[in-house]
Amino acid sequence: MTKSDSITAMRREDRRIADTAEIHTLLARADLGFLATVNGNQPFVTPYSFWFDGKHIYFHGAKRGQSKEIMQQNPRVCFTVAERGRYLPAERAMDFSVEYASVMVFGTGRMVESETEQVYALQGLMDKYFPHLKPEADYDPIIKKDLRPTGVYAIDIETMSGKRKAAPDHPTTGKLRAFFSLEEVME
Repeated sequence: MTKSDSITAMRREDRRIADTAEIHTLLARADLGFLATVNGNQPFVTPYSFWFDGKHIYFHGAKRGQSKEIMQQNPRVCFTVAERGRYLPAERAMDFSVEYASVMVFGTGRMVESETEQVYALQGLMDKYFPHLKPEADYDPIIKKDLRPTGVYAIDIETMSGKRKAAPDHPTTGKLRAFFSLEEVME
């Protein structure tokens, strides 16, 4: 078993998302991701808005800070995204569950040094979170001066895995109806 295989091994292989395109889709549409780093023996998990370009995870933050300092000492990182589906009630408390889909990315974290890659990453973030706005038409484009105070980071992806629990035939009415939001109940 390779190191990559041992990292992505799953107890529940029946829940593995085997389709790489589906994993990429989950990464592309997730709003928030969580960066896991380790400083000595102390783990840290930090939420970030991010952009996945098919090969890297990009995010930004301060040029000085905990994530940067930890990645300089130990660049090995894990990045996770998840989506929640329906809550799944059951007859027995131990059988209650939740639908979900998640992706774990493993790789090397680094601060982006190249201006070209910094602009590429930041524009990717703009396009992801504000797709209806266009540079020059709706906002001033990214310029060199904007890069000085901004730390742009990348995760060079080595391997990733996806996992899903879905219950398409789960009852949603009657005694075991799925839970609804307050807005749905008030309608």
